[in-house]
Amino acid sequence: MSHLPQSDQERNASWKKKRQPISIAGQEDAFVELIEALTAKRPLPPQHFNKTMRRFARSDRLARNGRLPFLSKSQVLDVYDQLCDGDWIEHKSEIRTMLQTKPVRSQAGVTVVTVLTKPYPCPANCIFCPTDVRMPKSYLHDEPGAQRAERYAFDPFEQTNGRLQALTQIGHPTDKIELLILGGTWSSYRRDYQEWFVKRCFDAMNGEESDSLAAAQKMNVTASRRNVGLVIETRQDFINPRELRWLRKLGVTKVQIGIQSMDERVLALNNRGHTPQSTRNAFRLLRLAGYKIHAHWMPNLLGATPDGDVIDYGRLWKDTAVRPDELKIYPTMLLKNSDLYTYWQRGQYKPYSEEEVIDVLIRSKIQTPRYARLTRIIRDIPTNNVIEGFKKANLRQIAQQKMAEQGLSCQCIRCREVRREKIDPNTLRLIVEQYETDATTEHFLSFETDGGKIAGFLRLSFPHPNIDLPIPALANHAMIREVHIYGPALTIGRGSDGDAQHAGLGTQLVNKAKAIAREAGYDKIAVISAIGTRDYYRKHGFALDIDDLYMTRDTA
Repeated sequence: MSHLPQSDQERNASWKKKRQPISIAGQEDAFVELIEALTAKRPLPPQHFNKTMRRFARSDRLARNGRLPFLSKSQVLDVYDQLCDGDWIEHKSEIRTMLQTKPVRSQAGVTVVTVLTKPYPCPANCIFCPTDVRMPKSYLHDEPGAQRAERYAFDPFEQTNGRLQALTQIGHPTDKIELLILGGTWSSYRRDYQEWFVKRCFDAMNGEESDSLAAAQKMNVTASRRNVGLVIETRQDFINPRELRWLRKLGVTKVQIGIQSMDERVLALNNRGHTPQSTRNAFRLLRLAGYKIHAHWMPNLLGATPDGDVIDYGRLWKDTAVRPDELKIYPTMLLKNSDLYTYWQRGQYKPYSEEEVIDVLIRSKIQTPRYARLTRIIRDIPTNNVIEGFKKANLRQIAQQKMAEQGLSCQCIRCREVRREKIDPNTLRLIVEQYETDATTEHFLSFETDGGKIAGFLRLSFPHPNIDLPIPALANHAMIREVHIYGPALTIGRGSDGDAQHAGLGTQLVNKAKAIAREAGYDKIAVISAIGTRDYYRKHGFALDIDDLYMTRDTA
């Protein structure tokens, strides 16, 4: 293990160093009153925060030398932490969560850190995809994540470290990190670049430089900031057994793939470069290797119609070879720096109106099964880049409002997450739903409230008998592909205070999965563990096995 280079060492010291706190010495009672006033209204609306801060800032009683300055949320968080450390106030995770800036960033149980790879040629030439020479293929320089990446010259350590600092400063826990690596087609980058990129991300999470990726991963198993999920995006025509083993070596647990359409004619018109069967083949291999499948689907491609898109969306779930675990719906945006723009100029393409897009979204959302999560509804592209068509960024909100007016609802996981609701674990129901794919029997285990809200779930997969496995050593193993507990992300080792996390739901789900596998005749069960969750699974009797790619144990 070597020391960080001087520049990295300085930046890392800055990251580790606690922000200069507001001094509360001698004024603890008054600051307790401030916290109580701020958190009296739940959730904490911005208007209430600002009004309360103005009232307290005008009061001389809180400042020895004049009035207290108007504090930011991050400063109030510092004050709250000091009060808890000094036993002036009882620590409650819900209060700290209320004081977070942009709480949605960690309300799904983990904190997401997004980084981008450097610009690199893409092996495909899809006509809807924008080209920006400053960015990886399909990204624009004025997208928020792309701007951050360019600011750090696409350096993985700098991006990860900078994001961790920013999230910490606005009150989010950063000890359970889902690392999302975006940018073009991951599998088309050189493998030495991939390995270096992932290693540097781990170095930033570890706060120390390692000699190799393996060493960085080993350190992260018990680090204070652990990687609990690693996501890359690639194309289906790159997925094969060799690639799956490589992704496991890197620590990847989830793969994003653009389906775009299951209509062969539409794929060909848009020069996608693969067929629907390519998607089916890739998903089969990914599922048999235990990966979580996060797909992208695009309505309003060249040659599509609103009614045709609704039918196509249904194919995602009726076709047993597809059925992704998560899905992003990305309505096609007409951008000037895409080949599709030329088709539009010639009158060969017309974007849907806002009303048509929303109608497609509504008719699609109501088809979504309970085991799938609709992660996003629109790309995070500034709408000033859109030439014609819908230009609103809150399509999900608009669609949900119209669905409510029509008495419709979406049953996807995201629409049913408990988020920041308090729960009583003793009142939750354990529901086991079973569905088939072309290669596996899937079991979706979920803890739900009486109102159908999901507090946590587990994906358990049984490969069909006599099927060819991409990782032969997984033969006769049941597979846990995902365990996820919702609610605000809590610090490792901290009690739940009524939140879903750390209430023992994960343990119960794992035990139930073992029992189901045992009853089905499986002696062994494997889990596709992230590097930072290995310690968790060790406590449940799992150990690294199968070329150190998976953790396994007996079902007994």
